[in-house]
Amino acid sequence: MSRIDPTARIAPDARIGEGVEIGAYAVVESKVTIGPKTKIGPYCMIQGPTIIGSGCTLTGYASIGTAPQDHSYKGEDTRLEIGDNNIIREFVTINRGTIKDKGVTTIGDHNLIMAYCHVAHDCVVGSHVVMGNLATLAGHVEIHDHAIIGGFSAIHQFTRIGSRCIVGGGSMVSLDIIPYAKASGDRAKLFGVNTIGLKRGGFSTEQIRTIEKAYRILLKQGLLLKEAVRVIEQEFPDDEVILPILSFLKTSRRGIAR
Repeated sequence: MSRIDPTARIAPDARIGEGVEIGAYAVVESKVTIGPKTKIGPYCMIQGPTIIGSGCTLTGYASIGTAPQDHSYKGEDTRLEIGDNNIIREFVTINRGTIKDKGVTTIGDHNLIMAYCHVAHDCVVGSHVVMGNLATLAGHVEIHDHAIIGGFSAIHQFTRIGSRCIVGGGSMVSLDIIPYAKASGDRAKLFGVNTIGLKRGGFSTEQIRTIEKAYRILLKQGLLLKEAVRVIEQEFPDDEVILPILSFLKTSRRGIAR
């Protein structure tokens, strides 16, 4: 049985899964689906079209699925999709997509989005991501799996943060951060490989050494990006830990922080 506080307001067409808890004065509007065993804290606002998966926890005052903060948005029927087992803390704001992109903002599974964070329209957040307090994503940002975004950081629109990166608190990120990196600063720069994160993620010592070698080619030899990619491809053909770096480099639109 779901437990819904009598002061909560639930739209007639909202779909509420089994075991859902909805706290005092929460508002669940039309075209919202909430999966089983998700907990919606007091005073949360959820607008649709929005899908929230199972086992999520939204603490008080989160504002989820609201309209994009974009002058071009004219009320089109875009949406927000949130996966399973996410923790979304108080005063977090997550906007729906726009028709300028795919029309959807996407959040994966097992993420921790701390208080006062903002995820703008058309963002794609992977799984097992941690966003520190007041981290802010502009529109069309991609955060890949297992990345950590420090508190008070801001990510420029269309920027990508690679898998298993760690971005230091208070950073202003305007260029793509390649996988496995440590990055920090106002117009963030790279400061080596996220070795602690890789060890915690089960990467072997040999794999970490291989990544460090590839990074030295990219960052220390003064090569143009195309030249660095060519050398890395020759040095590490079909290496499973290097392939994500190469794919990321080849698909960058904003350019790479180095």
